[in-house]
Amino acid sequence: GNISMGGNVVAVLGPKWHIHYYAHLAKINSKTLNWVPRGEVIGAVGDTGNALGKPPHLHYSVVSLIPYPWRYSNKIQGWKKMFFMNPVENFD
Repeated sequence: GNISMGGNVVAVLGPKWHIHYYAHLAKINSKTLNWVPRGEVIGAVGDTGNALGKPPHLHYSVVSLIPYPWRYSNKIQGWKKMFFMNPVENFD
């Protein structure tokens, strides 16, 4: 879809109920609620959303649908840390 900050975005539900989020895409090749096979091109890097006019780039994140409470922090928006995953730690 399209959101104000991320521009053209894609969210893919992956293994272990992790959501893979891609933002600022120039175009989206995938369709809503379709199966995405491994290796399929889902979009192209761009500058949409709040990245308009900046060099094309991709914002990628992996989040869990299930919170990890021990990751909570008292800092501003520290509660979000319960959901964000480190791809290096979790997908080797």
